[in-house]
Parts: sequence; structure tokens; C-alpha cells
Amino acid sequence: MATSLKSLSEHSSKNILDISNKKFAIVVSEWNEDVTEALYSGAYQTLVQYGAAKENIIRKNVPGSFELSLGGQWMAQQEEIDAVICLGCVIQGETKHFDFICDAVAQGITNVSLKYNKPVIFGVLTPNTQQQALDRAGGKHGNKGDEAAITAIKMLGF
Repeated sequence: MATSLKSLSEHSSKNILDISNKKFAIVVSEWNEDVTEALYSGAYQTLVQYGAAKENIIRKNVPGSFELSLGGQWMAQQEEIDAVICLGCVIQGETKHFDFICDAVAQGITNVSLKYNKPVIFGVLTPNTQQQALDRAGGKHGNKGDEAAITAIKMLGF
């Protein structure tokens, strides 16, 4: 979690394994595209920085964060995919829609990970405002995409 004391882009280098032969899928929500593109950039660059081959990083887009669970499942079911990173952003509005979407996405991504016994990472921002989202997508609190990529790498080394 990003706080005034920690950035989403900061992490421990413990349990970082060789990922040069690992294959990653990054599933990106098209909703709140300015935020999700920044998240994708962070995740992609972090994977490459730690040794992932560019040809072993597959990007798939889904319309919104709600669809991340199914998109993640479609990628996780492919045996050659070692880890899936799901990236999205749901900004609090005036209705309960936010609560229903966030809960469904968190449960859905967790279920996919357990069903396929591989890392399926929840890289979804759930801020109150657009500015809070931007602050966590490469802004003053770092990039949740970086954090999601590092989480995928570390889970592969578990």
C-alpha cells in the first residue's frame, strides 16, 4: 500500500528469480485508460528490467475492470503462461457500483489464481479520485504496475 512512507515502486530484492524463460500475460482494462496505460507501462518495464524477454510478455485488453477476471482466466488456462497480471482502475463514484465492481474483481482474480494454481495478480487501483489514481500510476506514490510485476516475479519464486 502506498503511504507517505512507502512508494508502490519500492520493493525488496529478496526472492527475485531468473525470469528470462518465464511467460507473462498482462490483462489491461480499457476503462480509465490514462491510468491503466501508465500501470501497463510500469508493469512491462519492470518485467523487462528484471529479465523477462519482450516476446514472453503478452498483452490483452478488456473493456473494464469487471472483465479482468475472465480475461485473466483465459490467459491463466494457457499452460505456457507462468503468471498473469491484471491491471485496472475503479474510481469511487456517487453510487454503490464501485463497491460491487471492486468486490467482484478482487474475488474473481483470487478465484482464477486458485483455480489454475498460478500467480494471477490484482493490480487494480481503487482510489476515491482521479488524482489519487494518477498519484499511484507513476505519480508521487509510485506505480502499482511496478508493484504488480514484482509481485508476479516473487510469487514465481515461492
